[in-house]
Amino acid sequence: MGFYGRTKELEKLKNEISSDRMSFSLIYGRRRIGKSELVKQTIKENDVRAIYYECKQVTEESNVQSICDLVSEELGLPKLGYTKLEEIADYIFKLSENERLVFVLDEYPYLRKNVKGLDSIIQSLVDKYRKECKLKLIILGSYVDVMKSLLEESNPLYGRTDLVIDLKQMDYYESALFYPHMTDEDKVRIYSVFGGIPYFNELIDDAKSVKENIINLIASPGARLENEVSMYLNAEISKIENANEVFDALARGYSKYRDILSQSHVSSGPTLVDVLDKLIRMEVVEKKAPINDENNKKKAGYYICDNLSLFYFKYIFRYSSQLKIMDPDVFYEKYINRDFEDFYVPHRFEEICRQYLVRQNRLGNVEPVIEKIGKYYYDDPKTRTNGEFDVVTQDEKGYVFYEMKFREKKISKEMIEEEIRQVNDTGLDCYKYVFFSRAGFSAKETDEIKHIELGQLFD
Repeated sequence: MGFYGRTKELEKLKNEISSDRMSFSLIYGRRRIGKSELVKQTIKENDVRAIYYECKQVTEESNVQSICDLVSEELGLPKLGYTKLEEIADYIFKLSENERLVFVLDEYPYLRKNVKGLDSIIQSLVDKYRKECKLKLIILGSYVDVMKSLLEESNPLYGRTDLVIDLKQMDYYESALFYPHMTDEDKVRIYSVFGGIPYFNELIDDAKSVKENIINLIASPGARLENEVSMYLNAEISKIENANEVFDALARGYSKYRDILSQSHVSSGPTLVDVLDKLIRMEVVEKKAPINDENNKKKAGYYICDNLSLFYFKYIFRYSSQLKIMDPDVFYEKYINRDFEDFYVPHRFEEICRQYLVRQNRLGNVEPVIEKIGKYYYDDPKTRTNGEFDVVTQDEKGYVFYEMKFREKKISKEMIEEEIRQVNDTGLDCYKYVFFSRAGFSAKETDEIKHIELGQLFD
């Protein structure tokens, strides 16, 4: 499997590694996000000597012995007998006084837990050798809260980093590079399930159908990713029951705080706040407020933003008992197939189209440039109701409304006119309307109405 995407992150890290000065980089992000592969690819492309150590949940002495063995093996040196992390680290810093050398500590929180004052030790060495060596120190970690704490003003490492990368999930476009032989429609479906985690996408077999990939990887007993979501949550959250309750409510479509509290069995409001805050920091849940009323807490909503977590809680967690005793094909047809095609994928298609707009905006292909993108809250004076439009952008000229249709039928002129009429009835004043369509259009574009077909998302 080749290395895909991460162009900007790769370039930033390559610039640090290729320089003749000492450099300290910190990279963090959730499990399976591709931190290690990013660093390994950078080292490979720079042809530089490297000591890459994956920290273990063992004593300081055991970790140090492993690092000593690795240094001896990688650099062709006699056996080293250091027993303290500070000693071997100091030795590695000295080795780089005359040549570039990369020293990677992967899963740094494991080592930090068993080496007292490790942050201070690293800070002392960085300050000592800052002007005297060419070492490229890179620290990686999956425990996001721990890694973020290294950047706080109270931490000894504060102000010492030359590069910080908070590695996020890939968007739909980069994820699709892992399964190039699928149709554009199936790329949408696969991304809707497995999201932008490189590890998940490496497991996709694009010679098989979407259904086969889903069954093989998550919707059958013993599947490779069947327990992936629960393992990730258990590793980060002490009381998993509350997280499961919140996820279940979110997966059923409840997004407002009061509704989540009433629909879940979380014991209290403060407990719910704590759970939601934790899930947001883990980047599996996000809080969204309408772009036309961003400071109104009552109008903000919570949504599962990790596709595999959403799919898991919508279909696997809810029907786990049935999954254990049913044939996978029967289970898929009964509990997944219809809802997945009619509701789940069309909803995730909206997020893919939003990502497309952000991607094009960053590439400089949108004029005028988009300044805000998100939901738009409205009050309908005729019906005395309120609601939200899922995707609206704002720029210097005003608002642009977007509608996404992941259906087999082409979008007609009548459908467009009806959609615009409904928008106008809410009082939202737009200068342009943009429609995304899986099946294409039977209507023509105008200056005010623009069309985007599915294939354009993957050009």
